[in-house]
Formats: sequence, C-alpha cells, structure tokens
Amino acid sequence: MTPDSEQPAAPVQEQAAKAAPKRKAGVPVWRTGKPDAFLAAAVDTARTAVEGITPAATIGPHLAAKSEGDRLVTHLFESRLPGYAGWQWYAVLTRNSRSKVVTVNELGLLPSEDSILAPEWVPWAERVRPEDQQQESEADSQEAATADADDGETAEESTDDAGTQAEA
Repeated sequence: MTPDSEQPAAPVQEQAAKAAPKRKAGVPVWRTGKPDAFLAAAVDTARTAVEGITPAATIGPHLAAKSEGDRLVTHLFESRLPGYAGWQWYAVLTRNSRSKVVTVNELGLLPSEDSILAPEWVPWAERVRPEDQQQESEADSQEAATADADDGETAEESTDDAGTQAEA
C-alpha cells in the first residue's frame, strides 16, 4: 500500500461539504415562491395594460399569476386572436417595497405548450413527392419536343427577305 492510500478520505469530504454550492447559470438569487399578494390581486390593472396593445375582445379570461421574484408578478390571459390558438397575453407587474403603487413593466403575447406553431423546417429535397418529379420530367420532355421541332427547319424554308437562300 502506498502512504497516500492509507490516509483517510474524511478531510476531502469535509472540504467538499464546507464549499459553497455553485449557483446555476440563469437561476436568480432571490426565491421565487408565492407571488406577492398585492400584485397577484391586481388582475384589473394587468388587463387594462394589455388592452393598451390589443382590443378587449382579443383578451380572454385570467389564467394565472406567477411569481418571477420579489415584488414581481406575471399575469397571464387567454388570447382570442384569430390564428393564435393556445397563445397567452402577459403583463409583468412590480411595485416598490412597502408601496401600493403598481407599475407595469412589460406586455406581450407568448406561445404556450398548447399553441399552434409552424412545423419544423424540412429541406426541399426531402419535401419533393414522386408526383412532383413526374410533372417536372413531363414538362422537360414537352420543352425538348418543341425545341426539336424549331431546330428541324430545312435550308429551303429559311430564306431571307430578298428571297435568297440563307447559308447553313
């Protein structure tokens, strides 16, 4: 046995336990638990803000209020826009600490898991159907036939305006 293998592994494990856990990229420091009660109750303010960018008839019922951080709540509304089935209007609301004044940060339209999205792009070579290739080959053969008919003029038929025969 080597002297290194005889040392207990406890100090290494203790050092790992003492090290602070690494923060994942993109995860905010604050806790995103329950939404701020005052902002979650401001559904009418959120609806009025969304009505500023779209007619009221295109806004459906309130779907949810989710916390995005301390005193930051996103309200979601069903979209009734034609062609946007499953999409959701959103309004992000915030307020200062100990304040009762609601501020609208952002508005927009987002796709949800149920929304209708365009299919994935498929290269043209994979989209071609056998009947498409058949139509192309028929069109090419017709063009070739008309080109052969035009080239088949005889020397007697091709004369210039003076009535002389053109040189071939």
